[in-house]
Amino acid sequence: MATMTISLPDPLRDFIESEVIRGNYGSASEYVREMVREKQKANARERLEALLLEGLESGEPIKVTEEYIAQRQERLKRKFGKASR
Repeated sequence: MATMTISLPDPLRDFIESEVIRGNYGSASEYVREMVREKQKANARERLEALLLEGLESGEPIKVTEEYIAQRQERLKRKFGKASR
């Protein structure tokens, strides 16, 4: 695991330390990793929303049937594996 040094104003450092002391996180590093993961998830959601809007605005209608859903699920399983996370 790589190491990164960051500088924080005292109020931010104090906040992170208080989160660790309250037992919400095991260390300041754990807190920062969790915040980065949350930002990654938010970015992924924003990208998905943009793609969905792009699809909706394309003007090409899609008839969603049970067969269509089954085909899409199968394609996703093949692409990402059958194990859900």
